Amino acid sequence: MPVALLALAISAFAIGTTEFVIMGLLPEVAADLGVSIPDAGLLISGYALGVVIGAPLLTVLGGRLPRKKMLLGLMVLFIAGNLVSALADTYGVLMSGRVVAALAHGAFFGIGSVVAADLVAPQRRASAIALMFTGLTVANVLGVPMGTALGQELGWRSTFWAVTVLGVIGLLGIVFLVPRQQAQGGDLRSELAVFRNPQVWLALLMTAFGFAGVFASFTYIAPMMTEVAGFSSGAVTWLLVLFGVGLFAGNLLGGKAADRSVMKSVIVILISLAAVLTAFVFTAHSPVLAAITIVLFGAAGFATVPPLQMRVMQTAAGAPALASAANIAAFNLGNAAGAWLGGLAIGHGLGYTAPNWIGALLAVGGLAIAVVSVVLERRVSSGTAPGSSEARQKDPKIVPVAN
Repeated sequence: MPVALLALAISAFAIGTTEFVIMGLLPEVAADLGVSIPDAGLLISGYALGVVIGAPLLTVLGGRLPRKKMLLGLMVLFIAGNLVSALADTYGVLMSGRVVAALAHGAFFGIGSVVAADLVAPQRRASAIALMFTGLTVANVLGVPMGTALGQELGWRSTFWAVTVLGVIGLLGIVFLVPRQQAQGGDLRSELAVFRNPQVWLALLMTAFGFAGVFASFTYIAPMMTEVAGFSSGAVTWLLVLFGVGLFAGNLLGGKAADRSVMKSVIVILISLAAVLTAFVFTAHSPVLAAITIVLFGAAGFATVPPLQMRVMQTAAGAPALASAANIAAFNLGNAAGAWLGGLAIGHGLGYTAPNWIGALLAVGGLAIAVVSVVLERRVSSGTAPGSSEARQKDPKIVPVAN
């Protein structure tokens, strides 16, 4: 694999660390800035909102720039956001820094996926995307625990200073290692035209439902492990490391599977995710089985990322960077929706294992959408549905998607 992927992975590591590390620093932030824990928790929601807004917006605004220049600009924005966070002396300033950093998040992964795919042969594109996202998985295994420990020892601002340094390292890696690539796309109208293809929307829905299933359970993993499995609060950190190990392995395996067949891998992985979450309802009552299930959960959850990212790039061949960035936004919408639905189940007195049922049902929803996508694609290919050869003669923008 090209060494340029290392620069993308380092940047992904920095971005993943700053996204999730705030979860472990909420008490320190709340106490220092004089706000409540729930208010401090809105720093997570603010970041997610910034991702959803920034992903398509910045991708469109930078559509005429060469991809390398766009990546550099996004990393500068990310560094600036974390620098503001490190210097923040009020809640409002910290929220502003979080949102600024988040604006770069979605566009970076969207454009970075296209850059990574173009660095390798067509049959290895999903693996290249998976290697870039390895930085995100390693952030969960190492970056978040280390950043949390640093912030608890030296103050939460020290964590954002460290992430700022990581961002600079990633920026320099892109400068020296990533080759120049052409501009991302053409005019705005032609970029947006890809969203006329129903397969693009089906791909985005698969992503939203699949990752909503992941976060419906993962958001409440700590109380589930302490209140149901019987672990101490101190053991949760190590359980999250196990989850991160699963993420790392699943990401790489998902990339290899998607290189062989994107949609087959999507379907198999979503079935696996639904099965693991269903099993988690029962294994959560046993410390040993719960620990094993957490690894499997992490693997199944993040194995979805490379094929889902490849699918949306396949369906939007005319504007892969924009569609890829929109898919990152879909991931984050799924995160927010899954967390909300899981919390709703707990709030209605269904217990701490109920989010696993919610997650399994959401994964099945994503699976159903994937099946509809495949059926529609086959009908189009056989000429029995809109988008067939007859329809394409009338509208050349309708293009069948290769699996």
